[in-house]
Amino acid sequence: MTENFEEQNKFPELKLDAKQAQGFLSFFKRLPQETRAIRFFDRRDYYTVHGENATFIAKTFYHTTTALRQLGSGSDSVSSVSVSRNMFETIVRDILLERTDHAVELYEGSGSNWRLVKSGTPGNISSFEDILFANNEMQDTPVVVALLPNFRENSCTIGLGYVDLTKKVLGLAEFLDDSHFTNMESALVALGCKECLLPMESGKSSEVRTLYDSLTRCGVMLTERKKSEFKMRDLVQDLGRLVKGSIEPVRDLVSGFEFAPCALGALLSYADLLADESNYGNYTIRRYNLDSYMRLDSAAMRALNVLESKTDANKNFSLFGLMNRTCTAGMGKRLLNMWLKQPLLDVNEINCRLDLVQAFVEDPTLHQDLRQHLKRISDVERLTNNLEKKRAGLQHIVKLYQSSIRLPYIKSALEQYDGQFSSLVKERYRDPLEMLTDEEHLNKFIALVEASVDLDQLENGEYMISSSYDPTLSALRDEQESLDREISHLHKQIANDLDLPVDKALKLDKGTQFGHVFRITKKEEPKIRKKLTTQFIVLETRKDGVKFTNTKLKKLGDKYQKVLEEYKNCQKELVNRVVQTAATFSEVFGSLAGLLSELDVLLSFADLASSCPTPYTRPEITPSDEGNIILQGSRHPCVEAQDWVNFIPNDCELVRGKSWFQIITGPNMGGKSTYIRQVGVNVLMAQVGCFVPCEKASISVRDCIFARVGAGDCQIHGVSTFMQEMLETASILKGATEKSLIIIDELGRGTSTYDGFGLAWAICEHLVEVIRAPTLFATHFHELTALAHENADHEPNIKPIVGVANYHVSAHIDSSTHKLTMLYKVEPGACDQSFGIHVAEFANFPESVVALAREKASELEDFSPATIVSNDSRVEAGSKRKRECDTDDISRGAARAHQFLKEFADLPLEKMDLKQMLERISKMKDDLKNDAVNSQWLQQFI
Repeated sequence: MTENFEEQNKFPELKLDAKQAQGFLSFFKRLPQETRAIRFFDRRDYYTVHGENATFIAKTFYHTTTALRQLGSGSDSVSSVSVSRNMFETIVRDILLERTDHAVELYEGSGSNWRLVKSGTPGNISSFEDILFANNEMQDTPVVVALLPNFRENSCTIGLGYVDLTKKVLGLAEFLDDSHFTNMESALVALGCKECLLPMESGKSSEVRTLYDSLTRCGVMLTERKKSEFKMRDLVQDLGRLVKGSIEPVRDLVSGFEFAPCALGALLSYADLLADESNYGNYTIRRYNLDSYMRLDSAAMRALNVLESKTDANKNFSLFGLMNRTCTAGMGKRLLNMWLKQPLLDVNEINCRLDLVQAFVEDPTLHQDLRQHLKRISDVERLTNNLEKKRAGLQHIVKLYQSSIRLPYIKSALEQYDGQFSSLVKERYRDPLEMLTDEEHLNKFIALVEASVDLDQLENGEYMISSSYDPTLSALRDEQESLDREISHLHKQIANDLDLPVDKALKLDKGTQFGHVFRITKKEEPKIRKKLTTQFIVLETRKDGVKFTNTKLKKLGDKYQKVLEEYKNCQKELVNRVVQTAATFSEVFGSLAGLLSELDVLLSFADLASSCPTPYTRPEITPSDEGNIILQGSRHPCVEAQDWVNFIPNDCELVRGKSWFQIITGPNMGGKSTYIRQVGVNVLMAQVGCFVPCEKASISVRDCIFARVGAGDCQIHGVSTFMQEMLETASILKGATEKSLIIIDELGRGTSTYDGFGLAWAICEHLVEVIRAPTLFATHFHELTALAHENADHEPNIKPIVGVANYHVSAHIDSSTHKLTMLYKVEPGACDQSFGIHVAEFANFPESVVALAREKASELEDFSPATIVSNDSRVEAGSKRKRECDTDDISRGAARAHQFLKEFADLPLEKMDLKQMLERISKMKDDLKNDAVNSQWLQQFI
């Protein structure tokens, strides 16, 4: 079985003799322990992995331990696995691009002499880029972040530094954060952080543990570094070498921060930027402002399916997959990925993008022409990066050349456009392209390539310097051709002497072992055997014939080989010179990459808007303190794109003071979750600058989208379903402002009915009265719909609740068959009944179970909506679940419960001993009991 498996998976054979194995093991066992690093050893034809790493590779990627072999003997033996070159690429891609728990190290050498030649982490993949993206487009640019938290009493100031090694950008940020680190989380999401450096903590306090939990939620790799590395000594001088331009702006920027420079100092040391001279003068530095973009935390990214997931059934499951119709090789994808994590807040900027999308939607000819030309554009951004890193060859230069000669066609297509946004198109694209393609910029580069590269050879797949580019190269080429003619003439002369037809019987071969030689078949050999032995030197006799030479051919062949070597060396020198000259155009190509990728993404938006069966519409955008969120005939873009869906559109009207807070009730599977998510997705798409799947849309800009959708255990971190729910809700309560958009689904269902309802009520009141953000709250607690009636019949000393509206997703029950039909329409008003048992029928529950469920439900639950809002406290004698509380009592009780929970949350538990803690909690409990004497609603909990 093992043999069959090995043959099937083609494991390379581990070819080490006893001496080699012993030498290697002595080196391997001296390596320092590093739990995260997967160490590969390059054996030229294949790679090997050893020890615990080998077991990890076998189980994770081969899904069997039969792949393991033992290297060495007895107690000194080490588990090993061999990895083919193709499999190596697959494994490295998975570890560095998909996972966030390992690093990769690559060693080269032999015997006991090995050295580390490449190392990479999910945040720093630069040394493995040639392997990762040889056959795949680079979809995202990983960012490494360093954090320096400074805890003071009840607040925390976070210093943040980041580096994007692909785009060569350094950044600094500093901000106050709450106990749930909501600001930090949204910054990491917006930056696309893949790895995070933190100062090493000896004993982790509760605050530090909460910080680590937040980072884990974001799916970043945690890397602890010594506290001594978080320093800013010599930072300005170091940055002065890395950053373009004068040192003064850098000094001014750094002096404006207290903790962020120390974080950036740790990053420079970790990424070893100063060790590579190609980085000098190529970086830009910027201040990152949290308020620059809409804030999105990891929960919102998951709830709205913004980015792709490995579990997606098809590309349209995520917003990125649906919107990605980009044409350029990788550049457009990366920009779209960044835009989705950084939606805009500036109304003018959003409208500028929307204007351009509208221009492309309204002019299909322009749209199609530009897309056709962009398909021929290479990944200019990565090619430029290779130029700066001195990793470029002639092939990269040619790709840049081929992209550059497409620019006049793009410019010409843009010049044809004369619609209402022609001035914007001119300012944004035509004028910059005009400048980039003038005689001092890309035209100069095009002339350099045309003069230096032999473009005729490209058809044969050869990248060579043109012999006419350099006099020395030209002379060597002439000499080579002259020798070729002499050798050809000698070939004919020898054929005549031997009376053999040229090429048919007497062949002229050119190989690495003997150089130029004559070859005849074994069949012809007896005819000329006498002359062979007397006039020629026989070199080799094999099945394919006899190879021989003479002194003249040997002399000419040696001379040819010498000239060829000189030609190659001259070519190499000239290639280096051409690459160095091309590198001076890096800044121009950098600007071009930004311009083309932006054009590519906006064309992608236009393609999405116009190609869907039901076209998208342009949203009207208003500032955050004005207007409402009105979506008429809105749809969920990802759900409607699925083949099996016939989507039913719905209106959403979040109107200030009227329906700013919406409670949505209705049956499971009725479309509540889809409805509330589609509102979030539509707002996000609009602020990215894309048309939205609506008949008509007006959107007041939101500074943040908070989403608590669905529940799931996080047992690996010791977090239950309900605790996860509470943590996410706490983030909303602490981080949301009146300019945010809040989406909450099924809050409170993770605990007992009364506890869950009490929490849901208190949270709703807090959101309505304190935060005042537009909110969509989907729930099965029908009692919550009473909130909308709190402004009626209220007592003079109680403030009325304003802006709450009830909506429900409709369903129809056939009176005779009791069959449930979902209508998926959202309509005003509360839902008048629950449909859980009908949904159980959908799942084909046994009839006896359904009948018993109906019987128990009728005992426990009064489904009449009148009792929810009625002040009449009488109930039927047989009811076990009494609703004897009027709405004012519920409101007062919930407010007191909310106060109790807040007091408990604010207790400084870490500073109190056990006795103090118990005394304080006992007093709070007694106070709550005393206050509950006048509240029937509170009494039921106590």
